[in-house]
Amino acid sequence: MKAEEKKQVDVLFDKYAESHQNHSNEIIHWICVPLIVFSLLGLVWAIPFPHLEFMGRYNGYLNWASFLIAFSVYYYYRLSPVMSYLMLIIIFLMCMVVVKIEQAAANGGPALWLVCAVIFVLAWIGQFIGHKIEGKKPSFLDDVKFLLIGPIWLLHFICKKVGIRY
Repeated sequence: MKAEEKKQVDVLFDKYAESHQNHSNEIIHWICVPLIVFSLLGLVWAIPFPHLEFMGRYNGYLNWASFLIAFSVYYYYRLSPVMSYLMLIIIFLMCMVVVKIEQAAANGGPALWLVCAVIFVLAWIGQFIGHKIEGKKPSFLDDVKFLLIGPIWLLHFICKKVGIRY
């Protein structure tokens, strides 16, 4: 009987895991990866988007982050439909927080781009500290697609824990 071939997503998870063996580095990634995803979403969201007449009353519902979301969810869908659906839910929740930060900024709070830039820088510092502890360079230095694999690599552990087949 022929052994079942691994799915592409599992091959990518195995490759990503090679540079994430140290427990401290893994803990740091559980904190920093979601923060990086959130902050990147917020930073792209904050880029001014042109007013498009043909959108009519729906102007403001589309921004540059919409394209980032569409691209990433499509990439995840190609790897695993279940992962793409779960990431879409997570992204939706992150978008709700982004909107709350925008509302707070409109009421005198710090600007969305500033909040997200601070989170982004601090989270990346955390990532590099984790890889220093690990003693291995980050996976994305070999292949940029691993920037997208990190979030679903974490998610696959949750799926396994609760018994969701991805």
